Amino acid sequence: MTGLLTLLSSIIWWVLYSSVGAILPALIVGIVLRWSERAPVVFNRVYFACLVWCLSMVLISAAAAAHVGVLHPPFGPLIASGTFRASLVLSMLVGVIALWRLIPRIDARRIRLGSACIAVAMVMAIGFGVLTTLVSL
Repeated sequence: MTGLLTLLSSIIWWVLYSSVGAILPALIVGIVLRWSERAPVVFNRVYFACLVWCLSMVLISAAAAAHVGVLHPPFGPLIASGTFRASLVLSMLVGVIALWRLIPRIDARRIRLGSACIAVAMVMAIGFGVLTTLVSL
């Protein structure tokens, strides 16, 4: 019974943290797609696509961290590992597919694949910039 409650609690926290973590990427993606597509996009679908991306990113990153064996700070060996870099590439591919398939424009056309790639690249670039700033403090 304790194991079942632990699993249920872990799933609830995974969804809760991912939904909070999807807000900033959704704002960035919404702005980038509005600029790239030259048409408004449906923001609740942008948030949903970013939520799917964040949920998968947490799973992929946790699996890579468990594979490398670095689950607690310092995370230097994890960031330097090829497994983690491959997990970031896989995460970006999942993000591009999620954005491309789940986000329509206001006129009900699907966004372009190139726009999804640009949006994911912007989110990752801003994320790396924030991460390197926080690590250097």
